[in-house]
Amino acid sequence: MDHSGHGTTMDLPPFTLERGLAWSADPFFLVACLLGLALYGWAVVRLMRRGDKWPVGRTVSFFIGVLSIGLMMCTGLNDYGMVMFSVHMVQHMVISMVSPILVLLGAPVTLALRALPPAARGRKGPRELLLMLLHSRYMRVVTHPLFTIPMFIASLYALYFTPLFDFLMGSQVGHVAMMVHFFAVGLIFFWPIMGVDPGPHRPGYLMRMLELFAGMPFHAFFGIALMMASTPMVTSFQNPPDSLGIDALSDQNAAGGIAWAFSEIPSVLVLIALLFQWYASDQRQAKRTDRAADRNGDKELEAYNAYLTSLHAPGK
Repeated sequence: MDHSGHGTTMDLPPFTLERGLAWSADPFFLVACLLGLALYGWAVVRLMRRGDKWPVGRTVSFFIGVLSIGLMMCTGLNDYGMVMFSVHMVQHMVISMVSPILVLLGAPVTLALRALPPAARGRKGPRELLLMLLHSRYMRVVTHPLFTIPMFIASLYALYFTPLFDFLMGSQVGHVAMMVHFFAVGLIFFWPIMGVDPGPHRPGYLMRMLELFAGMPFHAFFGIALMMASTPMVTSFQNPPDSLGIDALSDQNAAGGIAWAFSEIPSVLVLIALLFQWYASDQRQAKRTDRAADRNGDKELEAYNAYLTSLHAPGK
C-alpha cells in the first residue's frame, strides 16, 4: 500500500474484511508487541526452569491481549482507520477496552516480580525499581477513581469533540501517541477494578463494580451522540476518499453504533471476572479461617464451653 506522509492511504479500495486484515504493520506497535510477548515468555520460562508454576490461563490471556493490539495496529485496519471513522472506532474500542482487560488478566506485574532477581544489598535493580513505582505517590494518584474515571471519559469527549483529535491524526507520531494513550487509559481504569496484579488502590468488590458502572454509560452516551448527529462531527473524517465509496455521515453513524455496542461487552467481561475473583477471595478467606481454627484448636469454642460449664458449677 502506498502511504502518504502521515500514515494514511489516500486511494484505498472499498473496505472488506479481507483487506482490513491484510498485513500492514505499524513499526512502533510491531516492535512493542513482539517485545512484550518475548519478555512475558522469558519470565514464564524462567519460573518453570526453577520449578515454579504459572497459570496457563494467565499466559493465554496476556498473549491474546497483545495479539489483539497487533490485529488493530499491524493490519489494514490501521490504514482504513485513518480515513474511516467506523474502523477507527473499532481500533479505539478494542485497544482501550478489550486489550487492557486481557493483558491485566495475564498479571504481567506479578510475573515480573516473581521472575526478576533481587539486586545485591544496597543496590536497586529492575525488581526494586518496579516495587518503588508500585508504591509511589504517582501510582496512587493515577489509579484512584477520581483520576481514572474522568480520564476515561475525557478520552472520548475531550478528544473527539475538540481540535486535538484532528491535530493528532495529522501525523504518524500523533496517531501512535493517541493509540498508546487509549491503551494506557484502559489499563489504569480497569487495573484497580479487576486487575490481578497488586496495586496501590484496591477497593472492595462492591466499590469496584460501582467504579465500573460509573464509567461505562458515558461510552453509550458518546455512541448515541454520534448516531443521532445530522452532520459529520469530526473534521478528519468529513471527506473520506472517493475510492472508498462511503458517505461520511453514514460512516459516523456506524462509528457511533460501534461505540455504543462496545460499552456493553467489556462491562460483561469485567463483571464476570470480578465475580470469579470475589468467589475465589471468599474461598481463600474460608481456608485461612479453617487453618487458623485447626492451629488454635478452636479456642473460641473451647472458651464458650468453659463459660457454659462455669455457669453450672457449684455455688453459681
